Amino acid sequence: MSQADDLGAYREWLDEHTNPDELLFHFPRNKLARVTYRYRGHLIQKIYARELAPATAKRRMGVVISFYRWLIEENLFEPDFPPWQERQYLLSVKNTHGFSMTRSVASTDISIKASKTDDPFEGTIQDGSKLRPLSVEEQQWVMEGARTLGNPEMQLLILFMLLTGARIQTACTLRVRHFIGTNPHFGRALSSDIQIFKLPVGPATGIDTKNDKNMVLQVPRALYEVLRTYAQSSRAKRRRELTIDGDNPDQYLFLTQQGRPYFTGKDEALTFDPKLKRRHQKTGGTVRQYIKDHLIPYIRHRYDKNFHFRIHDLRASFGMNQTDMQMSLVEKGDITLAKARIAVMALMGHASSATTDLYLDYRKQMQQAYAAINGYGDQVQAWISDAIAGIGYNDE
Repeated sequence: MSQADDLGAYREWLDEHTNPDELLFHFPRNKLARVTYRYRGHLIQKIYARELAPATAKRRMGVVISFYRWLIEENLFEPDFPPWQERQYLLSVKNTHGFSMTRSVASTDISIKASKTDDPFEGTIQDGSKLRPLSVEEQQWVMEGARTLGNPEMQLLILFMLLTGARIQTACTLRVRHFIGTNPHFGRALSSDIQIFKLPVGPATGIDTKNDKNMVLQVPRALYEVLRTYAQSSRAKRRRELTIDGDNPDQYLFLTQQGRPYFTGKDEALTFDPKLKRRHQKTGGTVRQYIKDHLIPYIRHRYDKNFHFRIHDLRASFGMNQTDMQMSLVEKGDITLAKARIAVMALMGHASSATTDLYLDYRKQMQQAYAAINGYGDQVQAWISDAIAGIGYNDE
């Protein structure tokens, strides 16, 4: 759910009143009559009526607070009386290396608390956020849907994330030059004997990563070749020609039909734009909307009416695929558990081995019998073949 959706919910609540535009900036002396306090009361009522989850109410209230804070900081609005009462407190946290750090945190009296209860059997892994590894069958549903819906860019983005473990900001900021070089070098993968292309990502590469972490993605050769084919296709070139900078090697590999990026790279966001041609930053909303409006309904209609997934569940699925293959080698006695952990940690780019252990322990925690992925390589090749076939689709 995006901030725009939460602001939309706030707008809908305002529109239920007689003078919504006046109510938007209504901050009288009576604290409980101020619009922010009234909206908080509305959300609390929704929680008690079981019409809204506490976490959702907390998020919506937080977005409204951020909205008014921005208006005030930008001198676009000055309330007659404070929209909330605020206090500062110090929060002590430990980083991944065990060192304690203290930071100042602001709290308001209109914030909504939502306690977190971790369900050990809900099938998620805490890797930056709660991620749900898709079963092999669910992965097949996703790739079938992406192929059938006929959007090559989405199909390739999803395939790249599933086969490399890349996050959305990484997959969406791949550049053309990364896939059109002469004589690319291929090496051996950490988890198998397949050939891979080692793709550096992070600062100075043009490809974004979480927390600006430098790492190397292992791109299967077959996937590299299909991305190379896509980069040189007439479909991709037409999209690049629609961009402000035109068709050039530094252009994003994946663009919309209008020649816009799915995710604005940090290097571009920090570049001064004197002509103000960039209207707003892209943060992957188009990809998430595609999944919500097209891919999930496709799968629910054909396979499972309760199916759900989020874009970064593809990363968790990659992690579990690699973990299963590593654990298969451990079971055979080919490698030690310690080596399996190191391999998965490197493939996922984890800063802490504790996060990697969540993947290694996942099967046991879910009380599932261990089973290696039989024929995984054949399945990957089938997905690649489908992706190649889709590149020729017209933009009509």
